[in-house]
Amino acid sequence: MFRSAVFAFTVLAAPVAAQTCGGSWAAFQDGLVAEAATHGISESTARGFLAGARQDAEVLAADRRQGVFQRDFIDFSRRLISNNRIENARAQSSRQDAIFDRIEAEMGIPREVLLAFWAFETDFGAVQGNFNTRDALVTLAHDCRRPELFRPQIFSAMELYARGDLDPATTTGAWAGEIGMVQMLPGDIIENGRDGDGDGQVSLKTSAPDALLSGASVLSSLGWVPNQPWLQEVTVPSQMDWALSGTETTLPASQWAAMGVASRSGALAELPASLILPMGRNGPAFLAYPNFDVYFEWNQSFTYVLTAAYFATRIGGAQVYNAGNPEAGLSGDQIQQLQRKLEARGHDVGGADGIIGARTRAAIQVEQTRLGMPADAWPTAALLSAL
Repeated sequence: MFRSAVFAFTVLAAPVAAQTCGGSWAAFQDGLVAEAATHGISESTARGFLAGARQDAEVLAADRRQGVFQRDFIDFSRRLISNNRIENARAQSSRQDAIFDRIEAEMGIPREVLLAFWAFETDFGAVQGNFNTRDALVTLAHDCRRPELFRPQIFSAMELYARGDLDPATTTGAWAGEIGMVQMLPGDIIENGRDGDGDGQVSLKTSAPDALLSGASVLSSLGWVPNQPWLQEVTVPSQMDWALSGTETTLPASQWAAMGVASRSGALAELPASLILPMGRNGPAFLAYPNFDVYFEWNQSFTYVLTAAYFATRIGGAQVYNAGNPEAGLSGDQIQQLQRKLEARGHDVGGADGIIGARTRAAIQVEQTRLGMPADAWPTAALLSAL
């Protein structure tokens, strides 16, 4: 499971007063029971759900083990994408052809998009995680690092328990509380769980049609525009205004073309797009169309999102990207140094975590522009030195 840097899918809103954490384990659970009543969950249901709940040290360790997201796009994508995985994806496409046909007809979501998520999340259902879901959610909500993300999911899990759809003692999944082949959180299961195989049940752990239709429902609810592209590899000229690159700038594809941006295969879509340079102006280049934004609702890691979107294009037949010759990047420790320097200059980069996320990239571009450097958002030793 790689959806862990800033974990994905939507979370249910909770009152500010409810965002408490820490303290004794027993008192914390009493607080959950009291808040559950405000969600219409009876005390007996809440206490039944929490009976036997324990803090899981392995969950906390996994939450803090984010080194994989410090890798650059080329390294990360080459680790996750292989010819074998592409072949497996295409075999699954054929095996699950009926449900993919249904999804494409009803929602306009290409099968390769779901196949990429299915591959990355659980290797097509083979590795779904063995963390107790209840214990994972309660542990992470009690921990004070990101309680606002996990606490609301506890009440959704309680609702699933009340329905008979979740056994708190035996239901397992990812360390962050996601369940099933495409790793859905309890709140999303309630909102988007769908019966894809027609047996009257939503079985996300054992039924590929259920998992795929439910995952498609999530993407649709997050705003996926039917029958539109999401990502396209392009070439860029040797000179242009690099400050226009990045997810924060969107221009018509025709305007990018006028600046010398060209598709490596086929024509540019007649849609607004952002120019993505994950490793700067000398590395791979992509145009990201509106559907690319939906990926960030699934996962907020820039590298994961771009890799998943690119992998979907590969499943669909796109060529291997041109890696180019990017300038050497920074180590994780150096990125943390850079982030601290950026914070000292007033930029909000989300903390010095060594991960080059969207906010860090935006701050880098501002400082590159100020220093008269090519503002391509790629952190280099020269930038670190200049700061």
